[in-house]
Amino acid sequence: MTNYGTIPTSSSPGPSANLEYLSRAKARIKEGLGARRPWKLMFNIHSLNCPGSFFEAMSRIKTNLAYFRMNYAIIVLIILFLSLLWHPISLIVFIVMMAAWLFLYFLRDEPLVILNRTIDDRWVLAVLGVLTIVFLLLTGAFLNILVSLLVAAAVVLIHASFRRTDDLYDEESAGLMAPASSSS
Repeated sequence: MTNYGTIPTSSSPGPSANLEYLSRAKARIKEGLGARRPWKLMFNIHSLNCPGSFFEAMSRIKTNLAYFRMNYAIIVLIILFLSLLWHPISLIVFIVMMAAWLFLYFLRDEPLVILNRTIDDRWVLAVLGVLTIVFLLLTGAFLNILVSLLVAAAVVLIHASFRRTDDLYDEESAGLMAPASSSS
């Protein structure tokens, strides 16, 4: 019998379901990276100067952390990744936990269901956070991870305090291009 011109239907999830999941995951990653600001804007040499006071530095840090949050997260992850290159087991655990975070927390469209019970996102976040810390500590790279996180925090805070905020724009405000902060 010929099936030409008919639309095949299947009750079992096949390759198309997997492709759909991957395309949704790809779209979510692009959406998440869409919050990243241009690196050229972040490292504009003309926008760097020493803050005039402690309160100005704190204001710059607050504004820049909010504005460049995705860029700073990428920088922290790169520094952590580079520090784990000398600890291959820790690097493998880090990559496995990153995959777990992606699939169990960031790329899910529907709630997580285990044994016919819906798991709240806060529980998923808490369990993944604890497991990540425990597994990385069990690899024996505690001092390495601590130092790399302190270096990353210092890099982010130094950049955030020295980066002026008068040339940052808030694109989300009703289509108007307004400065994000008036402090210079």
